Amino acid sequence: SSGINAEWPLRPGFGSDFARAVESKQVAQQEAERSRDYVEKAEFEKEAAIISAEGDAEAAKMLSVAFDKVGDSLIELRKMEAAEEIANNLASSRNVVYLPKDKGMLLNLPA
Repeated sequence: SSGINAEWPLRPGFGSDFARAVESKQVAQQEAERSRDYVEKAEFEKEAAIISAEGDAEAAKMLSVAFDKVGDSLIELRKMEAAEEIANNLASSRNVVYLPKDKGMLLNLPA
């Protein structure tokens, strides 16, 4: 509190101009505080974004090194896992018909 009580505008010698000036000062102080808070929050968010980007860059660097070490074996493993998943989905589907490699044999048509 500023030490001014609720009766201060009623005291003799304090005009409405003075009251407006005090109120304007208080409003300006509140706006300045909000501005400081906004800037502080923006600086915090900026720092968080920088830290996050540095972490992402470090992770990408680690992945690159790992891929260099294992070569294409991880990619081949992922391909085999995807093929296995596709085969399992097809095997459990009722709408899949398996045809022999020689399609002409099935319909007695020339290959």
